[in-house]
Amino acid sequence: MTTGERSRTVRRTAATALLSITVLTIAGCARFDDSASSPFTPEPTFGSGAEVQPKEPSAPSAAMPEPSVPDDPCFDRDPNVIATCLDTTGGMVMLPDGGSALVTERRTGRILRVAPGQQPAEFARIPVDSGSDGGLLDIALSPTFAEDNLLYAYITTPTDNRVVRIAPGDVPKDVLTGIPRGAAGNAGALAFSKPGELMVLTGDAGNPSAAADPASLAGKLLRVTALASTSNPPRPAVVLSGIGRAGDVCADPSGAVWVADRTVVEDRLQRVGADGAVGAPAWTWPDKPGVAGCAATPGAVVVALNDGQAVAVFATERETGAVSTAPALLAQKLYGRLGGTAISADGQIWAATVNKSGGTPGPTDDRVVKLPLPSGSGGVD
Repeated sequence: MTTGERSRTVRRTAATALLSITVLTIAGCARFDDSASSPFTPEPTFGSGAEVQPKEPSAPSAAMPEPSVPDDPCFDRDPNVIATCLDTTGGMVMLPDGGSALVTERRTGRILRVAPGQQPAEFARIPVDSGSDGGLLDIALSPTFAEDNLLYAYITTPTDNRVVRIAPGDVPKDVLTGIPRGAAGNAGALAFSKPGELMVLTGDAGNPSAAADPASLAGKLLRVTALASTSNPPRPAVVLSGIGRAGDVCADPSGAVWVADRTVVEDRLQRVGADGAVGAPAWTWPDKPGVAGCAATPGAVVVALNDGQAVAVFATERETGAVSTAPALLAQKLYGRLGGTAISADGQIWAATVNKSGGTPGPTDDRVVKLPLPSGSGGVD
């Protein structure tokens, strides 16, 4: 099976599972808009996990013993937990196999490969400045990652926020520099809308006026097409202005782009069509639950909520992308604050917790978890 065929299979199965979710009306929490450098390290070899020692069978009349818990402080009983004991996380992206992901640690600059039944393993590490809310904030795979293993990362340095490209065996190379950094509002995100077109979502660096300033790269959705490292790259095109604290940007297979961000007035979800058309926000949250990571498939978009401690799942019109019903909320207050999201090949939503950043971390936080779907939602065909 070719890379393209695998990608189409992932999208079809993901869409099937997500579209089977029953959309629940959540009153009072949302409303519609009325207007309509370290070297790159090779991928490690994973072991088979802890060896289970055989035991003598119990006598027929003896009571079966309680299952033992491994002597490991990072062991989590929850079967939906994929990875534990991470430092506070940043972004997450599924790998081409559809069953493993890369997740970033915002403060350490580490990129870790995570998969069910396997220990997290360092994939790469990037020097970052993690002061305030900066650090290693998001990553995106090259559209040809299966062939070239290229990654793009949104990072904070001592002088700015920037986008870098990471190639195996090489130091990070600058793609876009000079994005303002501040005492807060440094969050940013990346997503490819199509090959050769990288969408860069920048925060307002704590300065809302900069988001409205056409001369500033802060508080914008930018389109970057000059991805090769050059000494004098062209200025990126501005797609959206007025972004507050960046939540995330994600693209669906149609080429449309979804943007989640937090403003002084409300949190919001906006859609930019494949033709560049921008309408009114698809959804707004006056109660500001802290929108974060997003992921999209045909007919559905999911948005993690930091303070809302849940993932919102929207059903969307396939042709127009319109949102006509309130989202279903998954895993409410089950795992705490949620950040980066991704969708696996079998249509399951993965999310990374951010409880070590403004939350109340548990003994195995931060974690990557697979969110259970609503009861009766069906399965993947």
